Amino acid sequence: QVHLVESGGGLVQAGGSLRLSCAASGRTFSSYAMAWFRQAPGKEREFVVDMSWSTDTYYADSVRGRFTISGDNAKNMVYLQMNNLKPEDTAVYYCAARPLFTARAMDNYKFWGQGTQVTVSS
Repeated sequence: QVHLVESGGGLVQAGGSLRLSCAASGRTFSSYAMAWFRQAPGKEREFVVDMSWSTDTYYADSVRGRFTISGDNAKNMVYLQMNNLKPEDTAVYYCAARPLFTARAMDNYKFWGQGTQVTVSS
């Protein structure tokens, strides 16, 4: 079982930055790939970025070059550094975990946090 808790959301102006944190229980990185998803009002939850083996990363086109995922294995923490934020980045951001060696399909993310709100004003 993996327990995930996000923090760090807030209100920021367009062009600004935020860093989200995800606190994970257990030996997460040795067994799970970690990811961030987001869900805007009235829209489906969408993939943002996935990280496996602490180094293999895959970004959605919409955030590549602006967002960076990182992890601290010793602290069981995952971070999402978000730069040059845009109003369309406004959403609830979720941390998620999937077992390693599974595909980056929504159904494979078995554990989810409660989400943290990010609002980008224009």
